[in-house]
Amino acid sequence: MTAKRNHEELRESVRRVCEKFPNEYWRDLDAKREYPEEWVRAMTDSKHLAALIPKEYGGLGLDLSAACAIMEEANRSGANANPAHAQMYVMGTVLRHGSEEQKREYLPKISGGELRLQAFGVTEPEAGTETTAITTFAERRGEKYIVNGRKIYISRVQYSDLMVLLARTTPIEEVEKRSLGLSVFIVDLRKIKGENLDVKRRRVMMNNFTNELEFRNVEVPAGNRIGEEGRGLSYILDGMNAERILIAAECVGDGRFFLDRAVSRANEREVFGRRIGRNQGVQFPIARAYANLEAANLMVEKAASLFDEGHSCGAEANMAKMLAADASWECGNVAMQTLGGYGVDAEYDVERKFRETRLYQVAPISTNLILSYIGERVLGMPRSF
Repeated sequence: MTAKRNHEELRESVRRVCEKFPNEYWRDLDAKREYPEEWVRAMTDSKHLAALIPKEYGGLGLDLSAACAIMEEANRSGANANPAHAQMYVMGTVLRHGSEEQKREYLPKISGGELRLQAFGVTEPEAGTETTAITTFAERRGEKYIVNGRKIYISRVQYSDLMVLLARTTPIEEVEKRSLGLSVFIVDLRKIKGENLDVKRRRVMMNNFTNELEFRNVEVPAGNRIGEEGRGLSYILDGMNAERILIAAECVGDGRFFLDRAVSRANEREVFGRRIGRNQGVQFPIARAYANLEAANLMVEKAASLFDEGHSCGAEANMAKMLAADASWECGNVAMQTLGGYGVDAEYDVERKFRETRLYQVAPISTNLILSYIGERVLGMPRSF
């Protein structure tokens, strides 16, 4: 691995920020189901959340490989980088497809912490992962759109000023292909929360700040549409590749968190007069989990490199997310087993991270859908649904 790809100085800078927020901080937030306001502010002040924003707009101007290093180190420290990854991958839609006016209006303010863009509105109660079936509708009326509809499992709405929203602008029965007639908008949440936007928090198994939304005649200026009307799904899918790669990097960070604790426990814990790490029944599962995590990390690096070079990377992004999620889950199980009763004790933080990393088997895309993608799009087998 080259020095550029390793990003060691960047990793060290992330570690310095995260050292100020020990596991007790995250444990307390998890118990109270509260947002990591202080951590997000510190990551904003250090410019880590502006990693992908070009320098001309006040950001660091780094590539996705560097952003992956940030996410990995954050999760390895014990943090839940969920708010950070959202701002990064949502940013990609604006960076790649937004107008120059939109970039100059929003990016410097996001980079400086004046605005937060951490909400991404796609999923709906009836559509699920069938994105083309969404029914939230944005009707064009002169120089504005009127948005009505429902979304579910939309995170961080209470803590975000802006949202990137996907909505239909042409009814599905009027388009040649289901993937057409969808448009993307930048929605200013500050003006509508509690008025035309109802936000209902959903309690889930991890501290994920997720919500159900209802839009009621929300007005969005036509100038806030990103790109061409009706072609928004392609913009969102492009951003989803970045999302999956970043989340895969977080999974690698989770895996390293678990392995750090499993190895430490195996080296220190004595039972029947010997350290448990001497027992192959303890040692081998940890070693196998490490090997699988390193292999997954190679796919994350490949996917990020392809993305940075502007190449097609849908297959690699999906495989990176699946392999890293599987590897982190395996590492979590190994840590849980190695720590025994202490693994389920909140004071040791493994059970918290265990719940957090389990999410990525089903979100932002289910492992089964990734396998369908590989089978059909990569291997050329018949469509299964």
